[in-house]
Amino acid sequence: MKPDLGIAQKDLTAVHKILNKVLADGNILYIKMRKFHWNLSGDNFMELHLLFEDQYDAIAEAADEVAERIATLGGTAIGTTTEFAKESQLKETPGKVPDTQGMLKELVGDHESIVKSLRENLDKVEEDHKDAGTADFLNGLMQEHEKMAWKLRKYFKD
Repeated sequence: MKPDLGIAQKDLTAVHKILNKVLADGNILYIKMRKFHWNLSGDNFMELHLLFEDQYDAIAEAADEVAERIATLGGTAIGTTTEFAKESQLKETPGKVPDTQGMLKELVGDHESIVKSLRENLDKVEEDHKDAGTADFLNGLMQEHEKMAWKLRKYFKD
């Protein structure tokens, strides 16, 4: 049975597509953070090891919420690494492990890319697709990524 939520099917389909891209970004960032967590060394090892773990746990929880939002709206969440890589705006670097500063810079950039995309998409889902609920949901995700980027940025000197 399809949901009857006061949103036209064409708009729901567009929102599902947007949310699957959000899901892909979250999963690529999660995988990247795990890789960096496993390969940290040097100064601030334990502090960053724990920070990365906190962040990838939060990202995993958010990804589950995104997938559930898609299901709530009658869509199907993507769920393979192939789909995540295809749909994500984030880039991976197979076979390469940056130094700690490189990891931090890459993660800040990824969070900021996600923030910009979420900001753009929350306006689209509300204005173009009349889905205030998803806009509110994306706003919350955006704020979490802003905070995660801020915590990582604090490891750089201004």
